[in-house]
Amino acid sequence: MELRHLRYFVAVAEQLHFGRAAQSLHMAQPPLSHAIRQLEEEMSVELLTRTTRTVALTPAGAAFYTDCVRTLAEIDESVERARRVAEGRTGLLRLGLVGSVTSSHLPELARLLKDEMPAVALEVHVEMLTPAQTEALESGRLDLGLLRPPAPSADLTTRLVAHEPLVLALPRHHRLVGDPDVRLDDLRHEAFVTYAASSGSVVSHTIDRACRAAGFVPQREHEVRDTSTLLALVAAGLGVALVPASARAASPEGVTFAELPDAPTVDLALAWRTDDASPLVSRLVGVLERHHYFVDAAAGAAAGAAVDSEEQTR
Repeated sequence: MELRHLRYFVAVAEQLHFGRAAQSLHMAQPPLSHAIRQLEEEMSVELLTRTTRTVALTPAGAAFYTDCVRTLAEIDESVERARRVAEGRTGLLRLGLVGSVTSSHLPELARLLKDEMPAVALEVHVEMLTPAQTEALESGRLDLGLLRPPAPSADLTTRLVAHEPLVLALPRHHRLVGDPDVRLDDLRHEAFVTYAASSGSVVSHTIDRACRAAGFVPQREHEVRDTSTLLALVAAGLGVALVPASARAASPEGVTFAELPDAPTVDLALAWRTDDASPLVSRLVGVLERHHYFVDAAAGAAAGAAVDSEEQTR
């Protein structure tokens, strides 16, 4: 039994006339009649009663017609669903984010996905540092990641999203709040709340390097693995912190942010597996390109080189 036989039978059952059914199928009547007889012989069931003037469904034919209509509809839906997946119009995208960008970048990404790819579901994994995202991308547990480059993998493609300075997060009543001339050197005796050194955090490494260039080693009083906990400890007065500027979007109560003229910078990039053939990933990247979501990579690289050069001269 072939799929075409079901379609032939449904056409005849709906027209109850072989000539009109053949016409609707864009075929000649004799091959259609032959195909229906083959179907009945294969099933060992009479589906239609025929006279010289009329064609009618038998009870078995009526039952078979109902099932054929449902089966063909399900097949058509499956074909359309497969086409939507192949074209990147439906499916599931799994996105990982570093904690500092949950409030600043996730809303825009989610809005673009809803507007441009409304049938695509978004599964969000927040508070994932770059090493954790890299491992999840490589293993196929994530499709995309908003992370802090460099990603320790040659199997990932990255596009620069932002080049942002670190800002100083202070408890609301800290002595440095309101000081317009705060610099890194003013923090040499401060207790720091930082990302755990063992986590492989790019931000943590950048802070250590910048403080050493300023002539001191940061006093790591408390180490955490996520941005929300880090800011909560700052709000509690347990120390100060240097965080990416995007973390200000979280606006936690009890924390005041201050800019540092000599603050180091960190990049934010969107990453995905280079060999990922998912049409969803390529379509979303195309959407982001059209909306100018990415920044010029050359400009970002030049800015990063300037920062490295400045640190080397301190």
